[in-house]
Parts: sequence; structure tokens; C-alpha cells
Amino acid sequence: MSILQYLKDKRYFIYFYIILMTFISLMVIISISETSIVSNLIYINLVSFCFACIYVLIGYFFRNSYYRKLSSLVTSGNEEMLAAMPEPQTFQQKQYLELLKQLHNDHTRHIQKLQDEKRDHQDYIMSWIHEVKLPIAAGRLLIENSSGKTVDYLVDNFEDELQKIDKYIEQALYYSRIDSFSKDYFINEIELSQVIRESIKKYSKLFINKRIRLTMFEESQLVQSDRKWISFIIDQLITNALKYTDEGGEVSIRFEENQKEKRLLIRDTGIGIKPEDINRVFEKGFTGSTGRNHTKSTGMGLYLAKQMAQKLGHDLSIESVEGEFTKVTIYFPKNRSYIHF
Repeated sequence: MSILQYLKDKRYFIYFYIILMTFISLMVIISISETSIVSNLIYINLVSFCFACIYVLIGYFFRNSYYRKLSSLVTSGNEEMLAAMPEPQTFQQKQYLELLKQLHNDHTRHIQKLQDEKRDHQDYIMSWIHEVKLPIAAGRLLIENSSGKTVDYLVDNFEDELQKIDKYIEQALYYSRIDSFSKDYFINEIELSQVIRESIKKYSKLFINKRIRLTMFEESQLVQSDRKWISFIIDQLITNALKYTDEGGEVSIRFEENQKEKRLLIRDTGIGIKPEDINRVFEKGFTGSTGRNHTKSTGMGLYLAKQMAQKLGHDLSIESVEGEFTKVTIYFPKNRSYIHF
């Protein structure tokens, strides 16, 4: 607040002061007789008191109009209360009005964010329910058409459907935890190739059934990460590679390193991603034309992988040529800080 703005707020008091002092000065000038000093002092005090009363009354009526409009607005229940606020009469009131507008805007943005998150959550739950019903329905069909089938055949197919259900449940579990991530991680040195082998073993049946070749680095490589969360990320990338690679294809896993970072590269010879979709594959719920053609997609796998990678201090990027390959890279910075967690 500038001194000019402050003086502007006090302008009525300044007017009052000038009038009062002018009156007193005139009275002093004309009070040349010592015998009339007492009467003049009484007169000056009475008139000054009248001026003060007039100033207070004028101030009351001036302020009262503002507070009356304010009280009327408070009791009106008007939903657009902020827009209907009376014009401020002082700099202080103007500042309070600006503050209220900012708080209102912040509150509106917060509410909008919560509504968007609620809508996304509902969309994901609906998509998840739809996806998890598919393996359940497939299991029911196996039971209904089990006559003539061997036990090994039924068990083998039931295992496949149970694995799909387990994957969807695991994904939902991690999705529910992503907002409380900071309470559930522990960064230390982990053996990356061991984590990858566990993931490959988990999906080995799919590798075999689709006759997908696997090439992988042999050296032991240590990275700084959380074992549980990086396992989930690698699981998502490997299952995506298997899902979108046709029979007889190939998945290769390489490891690179330079002075700045370590990199894990997972490349498949699958159907690839359309150029118009490549920049949106990490968005929540985005399935693209590939996801729509392959109904077993919720559009959450890459989104969760990206979110978790960033929370761990890593990063994730993707390259693809439609019909040729898709390559996803996880970056592990060597010089890192966990302050932002």
C-alpha cells in the first residue's frame, strides 16, 4: 500500500481536519479581547464537537450503505456471491476482495481437480471391471465345455485366466497406492538382471506359447531403485511387449551406461504404435488405435509405469515405428537427489 493510497483512504478525515483548523484559526484571529478568551474557548469546543459529530454521522451513513449491501448479500443465498460483492470503498476492502477472489479461484481449481480425479477413477474402475470379467467368463466357458477335455488342458487354461485376473488386481492395487507413494518405497542398490529374470519367469508361459525369442544382457548390473516398484514397471513393459508381439516375434532387453545415467532398453518386434498416438501413450486411460483394436487394454499400464518411474527419480521414454518395433527405455540417473520425494 502506497502513502498516496493511504492518504486517499483518509481523505474525509483530512477534509474534516482542514475545516476544523480553519475555523479555529479564524476564531484565534478575531479573539483579540482577553475578557472573551473563556467564552471563545467554550465556543470553539462546542463548534468543534459539532463538526466531529457531523463527521462521524456522515462516515456512518457512507459506510453503512456498503455494510448494508454486504449483509443483504450474505443472507440472500446468492450462488454468485463473489461476483455480486459491492464495490469496495477503501483500499483495504479492495485488498480483501482480491484475496477472496484468489481463494475462490484456488478452491474452484481444487474442486475441479478432485472432480477430474473422481471421473478418471470411475472410468478406470468401469474399465477394470470390464477387463477382469473377460478371464472370469473364459473360465466359466471352460467349465461348461469341459467334457472331452483333459485335466492338464483345463488346468493349463485356468492358470492362464487366473494369471490375467492376478495381473489386473495387481495393477489396481498399485493404482490405489500411487498417491501415497512417498510412504511406501525404499531406495537401495538392486540387481537389475535378477528383477528382469523374475519377471520373465512369471510370463515364461506366454513366451513359449507365442514362440517369442528372448535376448537379454548377461552381465550383473546394479541400479538404485525400489525393488517392488521397479518390478511392477518392468512387468508392465514386458507384458506390453508380449501382448503386442505376434507369434514368432522377438523381445530384446539391453543395458547401456554412460557417465550421466544407466539405461534399460526393452524392444519388441510387435505391431508398433501409430505416429499420432506415440506422444499420448503415457496419458491416463489412453488406449489409442492399438488399444481399441486389442480389447485387453485399460490404458493404465504405461501411465502407471511412467508415474512410478518419475516418483522413483527415473524416467521413461518410448520409440516406435508402426508395424516394425516398439522400444521403451528406463533411465536411472547416477547423480540423483531424493529431496523431491
